[in-house]
Amino acid sequence: MEIHLSTVVGENRPSLRPPPCVIYEDDDLLVVNKPPGLNTHAPAPYVGDGLFEWLRNREPRWAALGIAHRLDKETSGLMVFGVSARAHKALSLQFEGRKVGKRYFCITDRPIDRNEFTVVSALVRAGDRYVGRPLAVGGLRAETRFRVLRRAGSQTWLEAEPITGRTHQIRVHASESGFPLMGDRLYGGTEAERLGLHSSCLSLEHPADGRRCEWTVDADFSRPTADALRDALFDPCETNAWRVRHGAGDGHAGGYLDRWGEFWLVQIDPAIAGSLLPHTPLPVWVLELFRRHRSAEAGLYRKRLRRDVGATAPEDAGPEWVEGDRAPDALRIRENGVQYELSFRSGYSVGLFLDQRENRRRLLTGHVAPDFAISREAEVLNTFAYTCAFSVCAALGGHRTTSLDLSRKYLDWGRRNFALNDLDPSPHDFIFGDTFEWLQRLARKQRKFGVVLLDPPTFSRSRERGDFRAEHDYGRLVTAALSVLEPGGVLLASTNAARLAPEDFLEQVRLAIAEAGWRIFREHYAPQPIDFPVTRDEPAYLKTVWLRIG
Repeated sequence: MEIHLSTVVGENRPSLRPPPCVIYEDDDLLVVNKPPGLNTHAPAPYVGDGLFEWLRNREPRWAALGIAHRLDKETSGLMVFGVSARAHKALSLQFEGRKVGKRYFCITDRPIDRNEFTVVSALVRAGDRYVGRPLAVGGLRAETRFRVLRRAGSQTWLEAEPITGRTHQIRVHASESGFPLMGDRLYGGTEAERLGLHSSCLSLEHPADGRRCEWTVDADFSRPTADALRDALFDPCETNAWRVRHGAGDGHAGGYLDRWGEFWLVQIDPAIAGSLLPHTPLPVWVLELFRRHRSAEAGLYRKRLRRDVGATAPEDAGPEWVEGDRAPDALRIRENGVQYELSFRSGYSVGLFLDQRENRRRLLTGHVAPDFAISREAEVLNTFAYTCAFSVCAALGGHRTTSLDLSRKYLDWGRRNFALNDLDPSPHDFIFGDTFEWLQRLARKQRKFGVVLLDPPTFSRSRERGDFRAEHDYGRLVTAALSVLEPGGVLLASTNAARLAPEDFLEQVRLAIAEAGWRIFREHYAPQPIDFPVTRDEPAYLKTVWLRIG
């Protein structure tokens, strides 16, 4: 395995390990083991990254990443991306010329009376499905060779070799031959933890010297899609906090389960999943997951998702212990190698918002997206700083930071987060006060920042300036922030206002910038992280845009 660990070009930034899904990398090729449940690329704007976008935006050395082929969302296994211009050309020619070797594992619970056979048909699209037709009818010719590997009870394992590369080809040919794959709801398969189809072997000629390369990865069809997805994203040595299940996006409407180191926290939306009062049993799936994955020292907590947090006493809003060990007063977790202090006794929020992980990484590495880097000389203003997690990552990335928040308690917490990461907080500013008021004061003092971060609460109230509602007032916040932004500076605008559509959010931001006489030179929209999957039943709520303006 040839893996390059590099820093941002020209700057001494922290370098992160490649994610676990990367199995091979050199100057031309990036080979990954795609997890089930993740699209090869995003099917539409604002619905979350596919694997391609997530990788391409993660590392500057992957900025020129190109798609050579695709796997269905629910299919796992080997994929190759081109990294260099010569790789893009070479891979395109090899796939077009059918010189790339591809073999798949698949599993069915239907009887098969042959050991080796070939299926040839023309595939025609019919809604979300494809159907096979005789070649004489017309359509895209598809050919698949099947070979039985073993039979165990009612299950049969097969190897499938697609001679052509049509969408859903193996699934259609299996179904129409009388053995739909396990978990393939679209084509009549028996219900299972996941789709029983895995790209197990990939071989091709290396673009640099023509040598034949081959990679193989075994399948694990017993592992649920949601677990396999997280396994592919997170190296526990570097990150041990993520969303384990995200409501209907993972098949559990109204239930949200987070891992915080060795402690798990489940949140239940009473409007969807029913009330969660003291002594009310938790959903069975929560207990089963925790007990299946728990380590020797682990604890499970729960809390209700609340719409009235401001009117609730902290001791009533905070997490409630369920079983296992009890968390210490100050719990430490790590994310992208950065340490943070959390507390289950601080009220409704525990000290970190998991859905901002990717944006914190961008500050840590200085890489927002291809052709969009943040200079380490830029001073960072972090408004609504909370426990200063953004500021910690910016400081580790070489920036001087100013953290602004309406709570002294959280600013002190932020200083502890600095110390946890061997950062001296004294060169950095921590300002207690209202963001709108302080933006005006900083503007009067002609203070300028190279980066301004906006991640406000969805709603806040002030006697001086009235109510702030992100759905209607985000543009006003952007206008205030522009007064302290350097020309050519970077603005991060983010909101978790679920009722604010992405298009309307971006319109507010762009309109405020235009009315202030500024121009947008670079824009990158960042959806919510992959462990917060977006579906029709669980729409995206987090909206973030990075802008270079002047």
